[in-house]
Amino acid sequence: MLSTGALRAHLLAARLAGPVATSREVSLRSYRAFAARDPRVLLGLEPELAWGERDVMALMAEKCGVSDDPAHTVGPDVIDPERTLAALGAFAGRLGEAAARRSTVLFGTGHPHRLLGFYAALADALSAAGCVVLTSAQGRCVDITTRFGVRTYNLDYVRGVALMREPGARGPANETGAHSHSPLPVRVALAAAAEGDGPLPELVVGDHGWVCGAGQLGIEAIGLADTDDPALFVGEAEGRVSVAVPLDDAVRSDYYRPLTRYVLNRACLSQ
Repeated sequence: MLSTGALRAHLLAARLAGPVATSREVSLRSYRAFAARDPRVLLGLEPELAWGERDVMALMAEKCGVSDDPAHTVGPDVIDPERTLAALGAFAGRLGEAAARRSTVLFGTGHPHRLLGFYAALADALSAAGCVVLTSAQGRCVDITTRFGVRTYNLDYVRGVALMREPGARGPANETGAHSHSPLPVRVALAAAAEGDGPLPELVVGDHGWVCGAGQLGIEAIGLADTDDPALFVGEAEGRVSVAVPLDDAVRSDYYRPLTRYVLNRACLSQ
């Protein structure tokens, strides 16, 4: 079993926490955009409170450990590993509760190239524990606005994890899909589940629009978020996201394997 100390060391060595690859400039730009209610940064969340740039920065300092000094404008951003560990414990706790209740769960990621393996292992473990892992809206088209205009993607599932495929992509099942921040895919998946008279998820696990989009619709959601993803932490502060785990969401995919073992052990789901 991976100890908390060993995981802390790994978080720092892999730059999942501590100084991370996400720059301060990128984070601050996201905080400004969130304060301006830019939908590209809201990720499907509709904040109830007035969040100014300084408010967002203060929240991110509290939740992630970034600097709350507005004069700090350059260099790598920083995530406090203790905050990551605490949030991972809460994340694991929610998975354990879902397993105990044999809940219906939906997994989805906008970072398939990095995080697919992490979520897939969790989906496998919950399925083995008797949970229903939803795969609604398989193959449905979703029109998403990008910086290149509106593009049509296909909603696909790999090992129970939803992701978006590039237009025309027809790769083998282990190939990953497109990077996406949009909440539209989770809305399509939820609508398809409702239309099919099947169960709606009691828990959504993922990142970006999957978490914020589900939380905004009143479905419990937990997920991972980087320092430039304030929407998940605002959603947590306002009660629409149950757990937001601060970490770098774009390091090498194999660097997340120790987190997988840690979460499964803490959730009593190791096989």
